[in-house]
Amino acid sequence: MAAKDTVFSKKQFINIHGTLIDVSKPSVMGIVNITPDSFYSQSRFQHIDDVLKRTEQILSEGGSFIDIGAYSSRPGAENIGEEEEKDRLKPVLETISKQFPKAIISLDTFRSAIVEWAVNTFGVGIINDISGGNLDSEMFKIVAKLKVPYILMHMRGTPQNMKLHSNYNNVVKEVITELSGKVNTLKEIGVNDIIIDPGFGFAKTIAQNFELLQKLNTFEMFELPILVGLSRKSMIYKSLEITPEESLTGTIALNAVALIKGTQILRVHDVKEAIQTIKLVQLLNNN
Repeated sequence: MAAKDTVFSKKQFINIHGTLIDVSKPSVMGIVNITPDSFYSQSRFQHIDDVLKRTEQILSEGGSFIDIGAYSSRPGAENIGEEEEKDRLKPVLETISKQFPKAIISLDTFRSAIVEWAVNTFGVGIINDISGGNLDSEMFKIVAKLKVPYILMHMRGTPQNMKLHSNYNNVVKEVITELSGKVNTLKEIGVNDIIIDPGFGFAKTIAQNFELLQKLNTFEMFELPILVGLSRKSMIYKSLEITPEESLTGTIALNAVALIKGTQILRVHDVKEAIQTIKLVQLLNNN
């Protein structure tokens, strides 16, 4: 079913610090990893000049959001402490907020203290929580207090042990059920801007990831924007027996499928190619 034919009426705007951002049409979130161990080597940016160049590239190629993460969430990643995460983020957020004051920054973190600090100090606009609140019991309360849009992603366990938590009887049904409970909780405490992320690659096998993608339009039942992060992930490079560096073509192919099935935000390493994919799928949907 094409996105334009859906019977669901999705949320059209998200409120970022008083400005309404249109999410009714697909957009792109560009990834900036300030970690030394992200799975895709070309997404690691350790120096401020490189971060600035990457930010400029994302914006110039048509990206709407800059997703900054200082904690690697790849399977088996090192568990760094809160202070180290903050130390990595501080110079980056400080510089980007000064050099690109109109850029919408999404912060990839599961720690509520980091969220409160980053929003209050640097005006971070969106919170991208890979744990969906599982790893910090204060996260939902802080997001509600700060009134920032929240990306609710599905994951079981932690990045260190999530591979052990892929024992689903029905992956689509169980992911939707687990997200539904959290959506209700968030709405009850006043979080009005929620974005759904099924969590491709997080506590799911390759087969389960493809099943989620095949049935992605089921998530439109939430009537909320859907974000997917498929970019260069193992479901692509392991299936094709290649490396993350060789996975651009596979990423484009799966992003196109995700768009056809109703995705509104693509979280990617390769912004230009994602924008081109969106344009082609929009032409397809208009016919």
